[in-house]
Amino acid sequence: MIKKIVSVLVITSLLFSCKESKEKTSPIQEDITESVYASGIIKSTDQYEVFSPVNGLLLQQLVKEGDKVNAGEPVLIVSNETAQLQIDNATLIAANNDPDRNRDKLNELKSGISQAKSKMKNDSLLLQKQKNLWAQEIGTRNELDQRELAYRTSADAYDAAVSRYKDLQKQIDFSAAQANNNLKISKTQAADFTIKSKIAGKVYSVLKKPGEMVSTQSPVAVIGQADNFIIELQVDEYDLARIKTGQKVVITMDSYKNKSFEAVVTRVIPYMNERTRAFTIEAVFTAAPELVYPNITVEGNIVIQTKEMALTIPRAYLISDSLVLMKGDKKQKVVTGLKDFQKVEILSGLKETDIIFKPGQ
Repeated sequence: MIKKIVSVLVITSLLFSCKESKEKTSPIQEDITESVYASGIIKSTDQYEVFSPVNGLLLQQLVKEGDKVNAGEPVLIVSNETAQLQIDNATLIAANNDPDRNRDKLNELKSGISQAKSKMKNDSLLLQKQKNLWAQEIGTRNELDQRELAYRTSADAYDAAVSRYKDLQKQIDFSAAQANNNLKISKTQAADFTIKSKIAGKVYSVLKKPGEMVSTQSPVAVIGQADNFIIELQVDEYDLARIKTGQKVVITMDSYKNKSFEAVVTRVIPYMNERTRAFTIEAVFTAAPELVYPNITVEGNIVIQTKEMALTIPRAYLISDSLVLMKGDKKQKVVTGLKDFQKVEILSGLKETDIIFKPGQ
């Protein structure tokens, strides 16, 4: 009988001890900040991948990583023999169609025009004499008709000579203009083999070496501004509606352990990536690290709002976002406000003197 009583007392004591060992806490007043988590990378402002506009062999590398360049400055030269042959061919055609080289043909036609004009004038004088004789009833009608036919023939010959000259002049001018345009096109295409920087900035990477093949499909370098950087963050679609330009962002990086940096949202890009279901947010540092490089990974917390001296409890004590566990396993309904990763604001349902228990124990 005594053993049974002792056993009951031990079991009761253990149960009581278990209940007393449950983690508990009370609401406290403290500042709370609600934020949206985002991850991303750092990019240089205006950073872009440099592509060759043509396929070919990389002939010269005019810059190296870390060099600063001006807008329009050559950075790489691609070699292509076909382009040079096209220039040479276009140059020959342009020279062959130069008006000065066709001057003899024009002069020959001019001479023909002069001869045709002289003959037409002579036939005109003979026709007029014949008409005068005919008016004096001298000569025959057949002679007059012959003079008229000779004049019309010489006049037609003159008009034909003038027409041939004008046609040849037009053809020469057209061929010369066309040849010069083709030469310009060839030179312009050849100029594409000199790859130039689009911006004034810094060369961050050169991806090809002289002697390697380049194509229009693969980048050959990366260029961006030297001292200006943007933070490109990916935000879940469910959080987008709460993010606006001007909001503060707290940035952390693996390259700067145990340090955080402040930034501000500058742009919300209203286009969702269908694969990741995320939106891109851009921010800039308000106090940048000493050294920053493109493609460094970052994590950020975009501050939505902050409240001072709010009544809070740990988030682990909240059940289904609206209940807390009181003494005797009683569930108490609460109304919540701001939330961060560790705590949640209680708007109603609890006071500072209340004791709540951690669920799941």
